[in-house]
Amino acid sequence: MLHRLGTMTSKLRPVLLVGALLVLGGVLLLGQGVFIQAKATVAQVLLERAWQTTLATGHETKAWSWADTHPVARLTFPGLGRSAIVLEEAGGEALAFGPAHVAASPLPGEIGTSVIGGHRDTHFAFLKELKVGDAVDVASPGRGRTRFYVTGTAIVHPQASGIATGGTARRLALVTCYPFDAIGHGPLRYVVFAEAK
Repeated sequence: MLHRLGTMTSKLRPVLLVGALLVLGGVLLLGQGVFIQAKATVAQVLLERAWQTTLATGHETKAWSWADTHPVARLTFPGLGRSAIVLEEAGGEALAFGPAHVAASPLPGEIGTSVIGGHRDTHFAFLKELKVGDAVDVASPGRGRTRFYVTGTAIVHPQASGIATGGTARRLALVTCYPFDAIGHGPLRYVVFAEAK
């Protein structure tokens, strides 16, 4: 009887070890998800303060002393009750804190197509809810507020987006990874196009 109990215990050890590792892995993934969401939320509070200071003083203001970027605009989506501070692009790190302006495009509110990228699981998670005709307000220091209207959406390959940044009209291209429910990096991009009227 004791021999059988010892045999059963030795057979259960690997199963228990695998189970414990799976639970630990799940806890780590959950913790990482909570950390990313918390960082994104806290960053927007700090960026809001920097934005208000930028508007009040007319000087670029960093949200924290070691930041390598600063706010350049605020996007407001009145139909969805959402808004986000847009950062000057300073590399992929900026996207962890908020949507970022692509430096090769005009600033939001200027003539041409301004390209703004954001993560699909934080700051741009709601892009899938925008519909043709929805309003997007862009506030920029020194340029005031410009109202844009969504003209369409597209799913594109990252290296073949077809977004032309020139032109004579004020346009936006809001870009995030696609599909929205993908685990890991989305292989495609979802683009919302909008134009000032």
